[in-house]
Amino acid sequence: MKKSLFFLFFLSQIAIAQYQPNWQSLDKRPTPAWFEDAKFGIFIHWGVYSVPAWATKSNADGFGSGYAEWYWQRLFAPNLKIHPEFVEFHKKNYGNRSYQDFVQDFKAELFNPEDWAKIFEQAGAKYVVLTSKHHEGFTMWPSPESWNWNAVDVGPHRDLAGDLSKAVKARNLRMGYYYSLYEWFNPVYKSNVNQYVNERMIPQMKDLVSRYQPDILWTDGEWDHPAKTWRSEEFLAWLFNDSPVKNSIVVNDRWGSDTKSQHGSFMTSEYGHGGTDNKEVQGFVRPWEECRGMGESFGYNRNENLDSYQTGEQLVHQLIDIVARGGNLLLNIGPTADGRIPVIMQQRLHEIGTWLKVNGEAIYETRKWDKAPKYTKESQVFFTKKANALYAISRQWKDEIVIENVPKPSKVNLLGFKGEVKFSYKGNVLRITAPAVTPNTIPCQYAWTYEIK
Repeated sequence: MKKSLFFLFFLSQIAIAQYQPNWQSLDKRPTPAWFEDAKFGIFIHWGVYSVPAWATKSNADGFGSGYAEWYWQRLFAPNLKIHPEFVEFHKKNYGNRSYQDFVQDFKAELFNPEDWAKIFEQAGAKYVVLTSKHHEGFTMWPSPESWNWNAVDVGPHRDLAGDLSKAVKARNLRMGYYYSLYEWFNPVYKSNVNQYVNERMIPQMKDLVSRYQPDILWTDGEWDHPAKTWRSEEFLAWLFNDSPVKNSIVVNDRWGSDTKSQHGSFMTSEYGHGGTDNKEVQGFVRPWEECRGMGESFGYNRNENLDSYQTGEQLVHQLIDIVARGGNLLLNIGPTADGRIPVIMQQRLHEIGTWLKVNGEAIYETRKWDKAPKYTKESQVFFTKKANALYAISRQWKDEIVIENVPKPSKVNLLGFKGEVKFSYKGNVLRITAPAVTPNTIPCQYAWTYEIK
């Protein structure tokens, strides 16, 4: 009898722990700590759009006209303030060729997932997010719901999503997938959204999760309908209760036109739009993540020149700024149709990785310092905190750094520098004197970190 009562009690506790298919319950699920510890991830926009690989150079109009991955949609929307240039470019270079015909040239013949994973690891990234399906509907894995419009049936004839996942996980990096909820020109979606959700979208997401067991599901294209139409709460209840990654997976906040910055494991901003502060959901603070490209496009854009790309120094400074505010940086690369990471993107990742090898201690597993001054565009010193250490990261080499509201330290170190760092403390103010360095002893470029203990 006692055993039976204990078993019933055990079952009742399991039932209580289950997440119900409603936001009130789902929002109570804590975000797995690994995500907020990781700080730096790689976004990958790669697909059929990588064949034309073209967009205008600017996103200044607010319509994302510089996004090369939107090429197909732009061909049919020349009057949305967006740009007859797409139609003109297509007619001039491809005549009457349909977008679907581009899949013949999406061969990925030079794709080496082990090389990619090595580049990501050396860049200091801790997770990777690949576009498994963008708004064009083409899947990078053999999805039964996308028959003859996936990377195994046509084009590369290869499971691109699976091959990259194996290589990334072999490097002990976390693997995730971007997935577009909607599809521009899917006839079922356009005529019967409920049928599309039931017969295509939900089965695809469950297949993607069950096959590859990702740690991130990064949805997009949510703006067309509210979460109820997408059956988002129902799917997330399955994901958090019954999926093979129920304990480790994180999801973003793009689950319906009514969910942005409201629901999800973490909040998202894009090219600085959408907020850069933690949001409180159901009584606790959610992490947030900024995503952006090195240039103005996510998909590879052949129309971008050197001046379109941020320098390695600018990207390092962005990483510092975002992490100091408590966020993650998801930095995008756009591979070519044949499967290469453009050399300029490799170079930028190498520069970030070189900086992180010296200063990663002040980035990974840190949190924002609650006593930090308010950051502005003019700020030069940023702060992170971990355990009993405070880190002051200076974008410029300064002879003296002054920090207020910090307890008296017993020691100050310059990361990557073996010599002594002098400091003084009076009236709750810490003054750090920069050590004398030479080109051979300066620990890194772009920014310098003082560890305060």
